[in-house]
Amino acid sequence: MDWVLIVFVTFKALVLGTGMFFAIKWHYDQGKKGKETDKRAVLRASVKVAAVFVLVLLGLGLVTFFLVRRLGLDMTLP
Repeated sequence: MDWVLIVFVTFKALVLGTGMFFAIKWHYDQGKKGKETDKRAVLRASVKVAAVFVLVLLGLGLVTFFLVRRLGLDMTLP
């Protein structure tokens, strides 16, 4: 039974590694196609994505906090 975990973890690592390799290769090839993108537009889009991520993370934290308080769970630190 112990070998099952080893086989599945190895298989998962191989599949994910292969997928990441081809995803990076595809994006690299797309960048070499001659698509000239404005660096300012890319930076602006990156900032927007980061801002949305931070807002979603903050919202999730607040929802979790209020749900925990509503359920009466103990939030004290040790």
